[in-house]
Amino acid sequence: MARYTGPKIKLSRKFGAALTPKADKYLAKRNYRPGMHGQNPQRISEFGLQLREKQKAKAIYGIMERQFRRYYEKASKKVGVTGDALLQMLETRLDNVVYRLGFAQTRPQARQLVNHGFFKVNGKKVNIPSLALKVGDEISIAENKQNSQYLKILTPVLVNAKVVEWLSLDTKNFSGKVLSNPSREQMENLINTQLIVEHYSR
Repeated sequence: MARYTGPKIKLSRKFGAALTPKADKYLAKRNYRPGMHGQNPQRISEFGLQLREKQKAKAIYGIMERQFRRYYEKASKKVGVTGDALLQMLETRLDNVVYRLGFAQTRPQARQLVNHGFFKVNGKKVNIPSLALKVGDEISIAENKQNSQYLKILTPVLVNAKVVEWLSLDTKNFSGKVLSNPSREQMENLINTQLIVEHYSR
């Protein structure tokens, strides 16, 4: 599947949201669009605002259009607020949970680790980043990866990891658990899901 492989800083400036930890300091200095006209006021239509918000969500979670639309279609069939259901499905993807637990510094890194078989879910090895996790699911680092150089570097970092309320982290056993489905207040606040719903409802 094709993915954006260009500079994340440039994309972060385009959307005004840090897609990597490194992007934070760049946005602090240059909180405007990239390019020679980046500091000029930009007129954006209602459709443009909706489209940009969808593109931002896709960039944050590293998802392409076809898969993102499937998430929206599933969310629209659920009871409750469609935007919240959409965000909940994105947050409970395996790669995002790995990132939220602190096992990876970025979502792209989390996706790569999952692809390389670093993790088990409920004791079974998985390599599908988009795997949807449920309440009670346990994520752990595979035994054959626990002596890897990456884990030696990660161990001191995990001690200071701040985990979101709907997850728990066991640093001694290199594992985490989904305690509950994330509420709207506990999820990504950089995305205006109402604009995304309006975009797909046109």
